[in-house]
Amino acid sequence: MGGKKSNPIKVFLYISVWVIIWGTFGSLIDYPLYKNKIYLEGSIYQYLTFAITAIISIIFAKFIYKKIEL
Repeated sequence: MGGKKSNPIKVFLYISVWVIIWGTFGSLIDYPLYKNKIYLEGSIYQYLTFAITAIISIIFAKFIYKKIEL
């Protein structure tokens, strides 16, 4: 059974960093769309923007997690 055991603090910090990355990435995409009046604040399109960037962020986070040792 000698499986590798993850450090819960490192995993928590890893997830926290990815939430910050996702928020920043989503905001960088959202800001010009909102300022150019492509959609309004709180519209379904704004939620869709953040949902899509969340999915992209999760995919990258899982890919990188497999490559690093936590």
